[in-house]
This record gives sequence, C-alpha cells and structure tokens, in this order.
Amino acid sequence: MPTAARSDLRTLVESSLTLIEANQHPSGAYPASPNYPVYQYSWLRDGAFIADAMSRADRVDSADRFLRWCAAVIDARAGRISDLVARAGCGEEISADEMLPTRYTLDGGDGDEPWWNFQLDGYGTWLWVLMAHTARHGRPLDAYCPAIASSVDYLVAFGDRPCYDWWEEHAEHRHVATVGSVLAGLRAVLHARNEHGKPLLDAERARAATASVSALEALLASEGIAEGHLTKWLGGTAVDGSLLACLTPFEVVDPHGPVAQRTYQQVRGELLRGGVYRYLGDTFYGGGEWLILTAWLGWHEARTGRPEEALRRLDWIAAQATPDGHLPEQVSGNTQHPEYIAEWTGRWGRVATPLLWSHAMFVTLALEVGL
Repeated sequence: MPTAARSDLRTLVESSLTLIEANQHPSGAYPASPNYPVYQYSWLRDGAFIADAMSRADRVDSADRFLRWCAAVIDARAGRISDLVARAGCGEEISADEMLPTRYTLDGGDGDEPWWNFQLDGYGTWLWVLMAHTARHGRPLDAYCPAIASSVDYLVAFGDRPCYDWWEEHAEHRHVATVGSVLAGLRAVLHARNEHGKPLLDAERARAATASVSALEALLASEGIAEGHLTKWLGGTAVDGSLLACLTPFEVVDPHGPVAQRTYQQVRGELLRGGVYRYLGDTFYGGGEWLILTAWLGWHEARTGRPEEALRRLDWIAAQATPDGHLPEQVSGNTQHPEYIAEWTGRWGRVATPLLWSHAMFVTLALEVGL
C-alpha cells in the first residue's frame, strides 16, 4: 500500500487536473510549463499524453480542445505536407530543417528560436491518443479526417528517417521510441472506424500505411533488439527510459512477452534509483530522475500485475511535489553528474516546475492503480 495517505494522493490528482486546465491556452494547446523560459511551446507528444490523461480522467472538453488544436495545426500545413511527400516520392533529398517542427507556439505557429526541431514521435502519438480518446468517449472523427490523412501520409513517407529523439538529441540515429510512436499511430488509425463503421483511410492510403507498419515492425525486430531487450536506437545496445512507452501503452511488443520483460528489467536495473533516469550519462541539469518516466514505469507495472511496485512509483512522485503542489520535470537527489547543474541553472533557471506532463503522468498512474 502507499505510504502516503490516499486522501493526499487524491488531492494531488485533483490539483493536477485543475492546474492543467488552468494553463491550457484558449487555442487548446498545453504549454509544456507555464513559467519555464523555453517551454512556452506545445509539443505534440507531450501535449498528446497530457490530453490522454485528461481523457482518462473524464475531462473530455480539455482533451477535445487539444486534439482539435493538433488537427488545426496539421490542416494549416496540409499543402506543405503534400509537397514534402511528393518530393520524397521523387527521390529528392529533403533536409531536416524543411520537415515539420516538433513544437509549436500556443497559437499554432512555428517557433522562431534557433533550436533543433525535427522529431517524428509527436505525429504518431497524437494519432494514437486521438483514436483512444474518441473510442473511449464516443466522439465523432469526421472533422479530423483531413488531419489524419495528412499525418498518415507524412509518417508513411518519413517514419523510418533519422531524427532527434524524445530528448531532442542524437539526430543521426533512428530511435526505437520514435519508431514505436509512429507504429502506434499508424496501427491505431488502421484499426479505427468512423461513426458510420467505415475505415478512416481510403483504400490506397490504407495499403500504404499497412506496408509501412510491416516494414517498421521488421526494422524493429531486426535492428531494435539486443540481448533480448529493446534498444535506445536501431543498431545500439543501450536502453533509454522512453522505451517504456513501447511496452505500455503502445504495445509495440507484447507487454507480457519476453522482449518487454527483458526491456523492463534492463530499464529498471540500469536507470531506476528513487525515480527513473532518461539514460546513463545524461547531463541535463546533472542528469536527474524524471517524474514522467517514473510514472511510466509504474504504469507498465500496474498493467503487468505488479501493483505494489506501481504504488511505490506513485508515492515517490507525490513526494517530489513542492509545498504548493507543483511537480517538476526532474529532481536531483541522485543526479548522475551534479557538476552540470550550475551550468543549466545559469542558462535557463531552475528545473521546469510545474511541468504539465509530470502532472498528467501522475494522474494516469493514479487512475491505473485505482486511486
């Protein structure tokens, strides 16, 4: 059982939901953090998981608003996507700075900071969350169909391309968590039906998406597993906390199967202290323990028959809250490289607090354990 009082945990769940709603932009976008200087953007990946938590907690309007914002962002770039896909189909080399960004201003514009910005994971994640949310609450999909089609075209054309990982690092690699996000989104769309019981994709687009799913599955099986576990990037051997999403909820591999079990053991053995590191060798704010990843570990544990472990993660996250109930991005109790803390604090200030994604993942884990 949790060491924290259940009433205290429930209070933090409710205050987390209130905090997320209070900081949601009128456009529907969720800022990554309301007061951290460089997080005044909405990332499709982070925001989609925040929307997923709101959907699970029956804050349906908040989730709807974010998903509509995603669709509007993508619809506004439909012509750009079509052009990129056509050029790729002709064999043209397309530079990373021409690709769609991973984060947008809260009103849906492209950011203008000189900051690397090409990631694919958010486009798969928003599709996965959209399908889960609309199925969960019986919401219509018709208005989303143009954005769904554009997203599928983009992922089919570029889903196996090297890009920055979840942490905006190592653009030269193809990252397993990114490939998993793309797979999850494409699979979800292929399995979904609209309110009239018809497939969301036309026959030609469905064939292309099916072929892409098969190719990505084969790629992961051949290059994304080493010593029985998923790896940080294709052809590597290390693990990364983001791999937990490939187990739960994306189920890129069977969450109860041997690859998932070995990945879980490897992540837990290498990256878990009180909370979970992103990866060994991390130096961002010294490389501390991340709340979202600790919640992810608990989420997988809850789904695979380890309830006491999941409750332990929930307790640990709650213990990191500030006196006003705010959850940070990471904490430094077991920092890997404390000599880097001053460098990052001098550059951008203290660790992002509150981080809306941390609050959302705490809510998801709390719901998962039946709080």
